[in-house]
Amino acid sequence: MITVTEATASAGALRRLSDEGVSIWLDDLSRRRIESGNLAGLVENKNVVGVTTNPSIFQAAIGSGEGYEEQLADLAVRGVTVDEAVRMMTTADVRAAADILRPVYDATGGRDGRVSIEVDPRLAHNTAATVAEARQLAWLVDRPNVMIKIPATKAGLPAITEVIGQGISVNVTLIFSLERYREVMDAYLAGLEKAAAKGLDLATIHSVASFFVSRVDSEIDKRLTLLGTREALALKGRAALANARLAYEAYEEVFASARWTALARAKANKQRPLWASTGVKDPAYKDTLYVDELVAPGTVNTMPEATLNATADHGGITGDTVTGGYAQARADLAAVETLGISYDEVVQQLEDEGVAKFETAWQDLLDAVTKSLDSKGVDAE
Repeated sequence: MITVTEATASAGALRRLSDEGVSIWLDDLSRRRIESGNLAGLVENKNVVGVTTNPSIFQAAIGSGEGYEEQLADLAVRGVTVDEAVRMMTTADVRAAADILRPVYDATGGRDGRVSIEVDPRLAHNTAATVAEARQLAWLVDRPNVMIKIPATKAGLPAITEVIGQGISVNVTLIFSLERYREVMDAYLAGLEKAAAKGLDLATIHSVASFFVSRVDSEIDKRLTLLGTREALALKGRAALANARLAYEAYEEVFASARWTALARAKANKQRPLWASTGVKDPAYKDTLYVDELVAPGTVNTMPEATLNATADHGGITGDTVTGGYAQARADLAAVETLGISYDEVVQQLEDEGVAKFETAWQDLLDAVTKSLDSKGVDAE
């Protein structure tokens, strides 16, 4: 339970972050968090206005079994497949979270109050299957404030266009490169144009583009450390922020274009940049680094609870820390390239690893649920 004293203490930095135009979303969900009132408490007291999930989050939550025993027993009695069991549990959690966030959704006209659920990561390279899965998830959750997460793979791009074109709101995930981010924005605009051609109300369609942060530093810092020179070590901890800041510059350019202006006249919503993977991986860095240094209007920062609590406790929110830094950001990435570290190679590796990690987490979740169903005397298959 969050006390009045804790709520008062946390209000400062989180309130300042919200006042700067950054929507605070929680990067976690579990049945225990829902049923204990924890999620509702974070919404009420810590400025949380959205929730994101991914296969790793569900693997941790459902893999523990805590809070899922009754539903698992029911699913076992019905003799459902393990894939169906996992979808029933994950969509139930997202539906319940969406109901908790519904007042925020209503108050913000659909901008926030969102809960995201990802398509099966095994479909990341199959466009048609991703579209079909997105439709199925939207139908299963059956809440207007759900967002379907689609990875920004090459196969994901046309799926984004098609799903947006059908009026379904999308959270595009696993974006690491500036080039891919521009392709994601293009896919979103193409989807809006398809939706408009069908006569759909563009005002009801929302999207965020999840640009991953900390993993960029993790990989590039590793390579800088191996080089070991003074110049290399001086660049540690700078590439991820530079990359994200240049992504915001690209966002500003695209959403000031004539193409966007035409859609805006039809009441379309901008696809907001969402800073993902904002938990610091290197303990040498301040634990709120990817919050304090990525403050810009019209963005979302989805945080693990540890980062949310750290920001509440000692976040240094000093205003916009993005838009004045484009020249330095370009210089930082250029300096990394000069040392022989290929930006294109790094971001492609991170995309490949990101998809693989989610596939592994999903398989681990399937295995855990299979074991649970089997333990109740029913063959999961």
